[in-house]
Amino acid sequence: MGQLTLILRIAMRNLFANPINVVIGTIITFGTFLVVVGSSLLDSVDSSMSRSITGSVTGNLQVYSAKSKDELSVYGSFGGDPDLSPITNFAAIKERLGALPNVAHVVPMGISTAFINSGNTVDLTLSELRNVIRQEKDTGITPELKAREESLKDHVRQIVAVIKGDLKNLLELTSDRDREAESRVILDKAGSPAFWESFNKDPYSGLEFLENEVAPQVTDADLLQIRYVGTDLDLYQRAFDRMEIVDGQSVPPGHRGFIISKLYYEEFLKLKSARRLDKIKEAIDAGHGRKTIAGDPELQRYMKENQSQTREILFQLDSQRVKKAVDILQAALRSQETQLDPLLVSFFAMNDANFPERYRLFYDRLAPLLQLYRLRMGDNLTIKAFTRSGYMQAVNVKIFGTYRFQGMGDAPLAGSINLMDLMSFRDLYGYLTPQNVAELKALQEEGGVRHLEREKAEEALFGSGDVVTEAKASDASNARAKRELANVQGVSKERRAASERDTFTQADIDNGVVLNAALILKDPSKLNASLKAVKAASTQYNLGLKTMSWQEAAGFIGQMVRLLKLVLYFAVFIIFVVALVIINNAMMMATLQRVREIGTMRAVGAQRGFVLSMVLIETVVLGLVFGALGAALGSGVMLVLQRIGIPAGSDVVRFFFSGPRLYPLLGAWNIIVAFVIVLGVSAISTLFPAITATRVSPIRAMQTEE
Repeated sequence: MGQLTLILRIAMRNLFANPINVVIGTIITFGTFLVVVGSSLLDSVDSSMSRSITGSVTGNLQVYSAKSKDELSVYGSFGGDPDLSPITNFAAIKERLGALPNVAHVVPMGISTAFINSGNTVDLTLSELRNVIRQEKDTGITPELKAREESLKDHVRQIVAVIKGDLKNLLELTSDRDREAESRVILDKAGSPAFWESFNKDPYSGLEFLENEVAPQVTDADLLQIRYVGTDLDLYQRAFDRMEIVDGQSVPPGHRGFIISKLYYEEFLKLKSARRLDKIKEAIDAGHGRKTIAGDPELQRYMKENQSQTREILFQLDSQRVKKAVDILQAALRSQETQLDPLLVSFFAMNDANFPERYRLFYDRLAPLLQLYRLRMGDNLTIKAFTRSGYMQAVNVKIFGTYRFQGMGDAPLAGSINLMDLMSFRDLYGYLTPQNVAELKALQEEGGVRHLEREKAEEALFGSGDVVTEAKASDASNARAKRELANVQGVSKERRAASERDTFTQADIDNGVVLNAALILKDPSKLNASLKAVKAASTQYNLGLKTMSWQEAAGFIGQMVRLLKLVLYFAVFIIFVVALVIINNAMMMATLQRVREIGTMRAVGAQRGFVLSMVLIETVVLGLVFGALGAALGSGVMLVLQRIGIPAGSDVVRFFFSGPRLYPLLGAWNIIVAFVIVLGVSAISTLFPAITATRVSPIRAMQTEE
């Protein structure tokens, strides 16, 4: 103990006695600071990323069928959706896994990609006109319905006039005279008084002409790809508590329905001119005055596109609304121009000075005249997708609302997935519902259809006459068999419509097929233990499941987090290798400068172990003092960042931060790791110089000149 006390006194005396120690101490301070700040930030980003992914779609754990050809990836993969085998016993899985101590919810899912067609402006207008005419026929003509009919017909005439103007401009750019002549004949007919007189007498024939001949002249329809999750919507909203409804409402329990991601709704279904204005405003607001239209080529491009693509607005306005829009723009621009198109071009010629005023004018005065979104709350949406059998299937679902995840704003990864009820998902994916199965069974019994094994099919088709005789049926039975085949290949429109009106129970949800399921844990910190428990339960109850953590289920997104960790750890490793070399050289120089001192100590009886301990303990003291300084500085920086937060510079970063700002946390483990690394590097760097010093003989050391 006395020897240790003496060594500590010598170490404290020499702490600042040698200028080289200050250099070494500065390196140690910087290294400790770097490890504390870097590890804290990385842990905070990892935790935030985990909250974003687990709180949006993956949950803490994911399970899927062990028979699947591909691994589950909830965000998809570069080769398309993974090929997953269906889970047919979800009720058993929900019961068994839901009984595990740390499992709070088992949420059924099916993730896939489909297509929607938003329809062009003429299609939407003609569809509404057809509905009005049908309503007049069913309930009788009322003043309100007649006024709406006249307004819609006027709107169609206005669209025809705009298309004819476009056709005149097209003549200057194309030499396709035959196509132009054909289009002109169609448009002249659609704009003639004679056509509209005949329309009043036979509206359905007129609508057929407009839908088949005029609507194809407009090419503003969009075939959109849409990624969706079929799930138990009520349970999903309870399990993923960051989900919030923005527009409309939640789908009532037991009803079919669709909820669109707010980001998808704004990005793909909003009037493009309005969306570009939104993007300009968002960019200017995010830049806090540093981003301007004059200095940003992308914002200038948005302006030019709005000026050159005014047709989307013109198509939406009938003559009365055109007049209102002209009056508004004439007053705002102080112009005598009477045509709406040039007025819109002048209006969209915005700059940094007039943008705020014109942005407000657009939404306050012009937007009420327009349909800002192709689809609105309460509309029926037709979604088409390829089934597992390879044919195209479609379902009609009602749009109930839009949603987003709190704190994640417009982060694309969090807002890329839309939500559908699980029963509609099964129809779209090609799985029979219990009602379909019961109907099919009844048809099979009614038509006398019997099941044949595959190996007996050839005999049934080409074998003995007995088999053929058994397969014969009356004409009525054959007709019933044909009806059954038609139902198997595709449900008729009437049956499909009836199916979509059906409500369903929780038992219907639980007893059907799913592709995967998300597990929400009560205590996410026990993820590894819960992962093992789920695997054990799958084996014990023969559930046939594969289980993976949220990071694995996130696919390339989860691997990105792992890659970021590896990059930071590699950077820290390189820095400390460099520090190791620098400290080693500095300690070698410091030790060589003390050769006479060490020789004298050896001459008066100090052993090599004493000298070695002295040098190492001096380094440890040096590491502790300057390491504490570095840890204090790093902790101070982290406390400041914890208070003010680190702003997310983009929507992608917002997803990584799980919000608009990252508020990093400093853990005791970050400081402990920093001290262990720094002291380890310092001790290793000092070991070779210390051993070298002890090998010098006392006489030679005492004879060494300064």
